[in-house]
Amino acid sequence: MNESTSDLLKQSIPPSRAFKGILLAAVGLLLFACMDASTKYLTAHYQVPFVVAMRYIIHCALMVVVLAPRHSGQLLQTQRRGLVLTRAFALITASLFIGLALQRMPLAETTAITFMAPLLVVLLASPALGEKIGTVGCIAAITGFIGVLLIARPGSGLNEWGIVFALFTACANAAYQLLSRVLARTEKTIALLFYTALVGTVVFGLALPWFWESRVPSQLEVALFLGMGLAGGLGHYFFTMAYRYATASTLAPVIYLQLFWAGLLGWLVFGYTPDALSLLGMGVIVGSGLLVAFKSKLTR
Repeated sequence: MNESTSDLLKQSIPPSRAFKGILLAAVGLLLFACMDASTKYLTAHYQVPFVVAMRYIIHCALMVVVLAPRHSGQLLQTQRRGLVLTRAFALITASLFIGLALQRMPLAETTAITFMAPLLVVLLASPALGEKIGTVGCIAAITGFIGVLLIARPGSGLNEWGIVFALFTACANAAYQLLSRVLARTEKTIALLFYTALVGTVVFGLALPWFWESRVPSQLEVALFLGMGLAGGLGHYFFTMAYRYATASTLAPVIYLQLFWAGLLGWLVFGYTPDALSLLGMGVIVGSGLLVAFKSKLTR
């Protein structure tokens, strides 16, 4: 990316709007944590592809019922459909891997390992998007990664396959986040959201006959399936909107806030309390996110 294009990107996202992007991302991250908690509970009773399929089918159905009557043209209109579909495949791949990881590991630890994605985004934002990371951004990203290591440290007893699936999730998530930043300049949020739901519904819908569950879900499970689809849709809406107000390198460390939500839900829902080193790692990660969130003020 040349210098003039980089300058244009800076002008399109003024620093004064960054805080709004941070707030949108924070709400989206809370919804993601709720969705992951639901996924973890449901994958203890259902196969992972079935759970992921239900999420995308419900997500897509809600968009068609609620939005299609008034916004059908906006749902399908794109300028770079190839990249839009690539972004959708990146997200549904991450959804499958995170489900497989959550099936094997606690919520907070799984979330921590997937936070290699923001680190990858920060490292790739400069060569891929022409964004200047800055010293504060680099320090915060490295500090956040140290926090991840405190949680997912050797000898922690985590499931080995769970760690592998969480690492795959991080790679797919990094691609999704970078593409979200690129496409936010030309595509409507509602279209990005719909194509993700549509691709997930088609892909996992085709695989559904091999993973169909004959058991009748309880009322709680029905509520969790519905809530998971709703949380996923709204979460990605807020998260995609956040990229219209803040750069990828600014939002990347803020994503560490999801670890706080995951730890809280892990304690409230599953009665799991991280040990002292894990709690220290969470504090380091949250601190690094706050550092970057206010880096514009700190560097003035």
